[in-house]
Amino acid sequence: MKSIVISSNGSSGGKTTITMGLLKVLKDRGFEVQSYKVGPDYIDPDFHEYITKVPARNLDLYLMGEEGVKASFSRGKGDYAVVEGVMGLYDGKGISTQYSTAHVSKVLNLPVILVLSPKAKASTLCAEIQGLMNFESINIAGIIFNNIKESYYKLLKAAVEKYCKVKVFGYVPKDERLSLKSRHLGLVQSAEIEDLNKKIEICAELIENNVDVDLLLKYFVPAEKYSDNFHVKNMKIKSAVAYDKASSFYYKENIELLQEAGQVQFFSPLEDKELPKEVDFIYLGGGYPEVFIERLSENKTMLNSIRNALNSGTRCYAECGGLMYLTGAINGKETVGFFKGESNMTNRLQNFGYAKVKVVNENSVLPVGLRFNCHEFHKSQVILEESNIYEITKDSYDNSKKQWNCGYVKGNTLGSYAHVHFFGNLAMFKYLIGNGLMG
Repeated sequence: MKSIVISSNGSSGGKTTITMGLLKVLKDRGFEVQSYKVGPDYIDPDFHEYITKVPARNLDLYLMGEEGVKASFSRGKGDYAVVEGVMGLYDGKGISTQYSTAHVSKVLNLPVILVLSPKAKASTLCAEIQGLMNFESINIAGIIFNNIKESYYKLLKAAVEKYCKVKVFGYVPKDERLSLKSRHLGLVQSAEIEDLNKKIEICAELIENNVDVDLLLKYFVPAEKYSDNFHVKNMKIKSAVAYDKASSFYYKENIELLQEAGQVQFFSPLEDKELPKEVDFIYLGGGYPEVFIERLSENKTMLNSIRNALNSGTRCYAECGGLMYLTGAINGKETVGFFKGESNMTNRLQNFGYAKVKVVNENSVLPVGLRFNCHEFHKSQVILEESNIYEITKDSYDNSKKQWNCGYVKGNTLGSYAHVHFFGNLAMFKYLIGNGLMG
């Protein structure tokens, strides 16, 4: 599987546009394509999968660890692999380059293509490119310019060829038809965009016409095969996973672990009348329950089905939007009501970024002292009467710490805003499904 990384000098630089278009070009040429996303993003991988029809995989060094990233990468299959970066090339945790796209490219030994969307600069842009190339020992194989006119592209190409020793593969012209809508957590989900196929086709056509794809493919490198020790035994666990427009934020590998542990059935809190029969474990992932709250609230039979299952002791893990769904209401609209209290949207981010979790209070799900890494990103808050078990700490660039509590346990149910990748702590996964003492 020949692979490459698509990165930029910052967010909104055109990484997703170029990645989507390139994936479509490769598919149209008859290749099997695997995509990846650096960091904790759920939405961009969904766009990838929409094009390739193959589940995208995350590569998150903070949540998964180096061995977890290598294992996830090696699970991919295809002729070509495209890795979409996160933020700017060197942007990691805080002001460090650790866990950045550059860090991932080093770990996997993959070259980087820089996507740049410049404005009103030429020689100064060359100085910036030189800085990106020389900041760390990253293999920057070339540049694709984005969202510019042909005349400006010719100027930039001449300047880069004069001042920088790096290949320019081409450009994608400015075209308003490529714009994608966004909301408070990023792009609107692919399933909600009616003309997505047309946008993808336009993007692919623009890349075919203005980027030297044949030359670009020569810079993809054969990927190494890494060991994968992130597996569990078949414990004959029957799991029900909420999956629809309101609940879609899952890491592929987390679902794979559930499938190894037993049988997985997907259900829709929006469309289905009740849970699948005789399940041992319910997984309620994040998503946009607030956007679809009217329909979620109207589906009383599903609310009752989940509430009854949890009250009877069925094990459950609910993350972020899943936690909100288990409270009594979201913005005043009735939800499951298993946890005493309500959820409300706010006008700003409540918690954002990587953090560390420590279980500090006795409970029926996780052992005190268990530690793992997490990620939070939400513009909502829950006000609950339930006691919490998590102490969450976020380090700042100036050595200060932000600390808060979360992680609500009632019966055999754990709900939290913290997003977790189980490759970062397989023990946590086993405790959640009720097999924590197993090897």
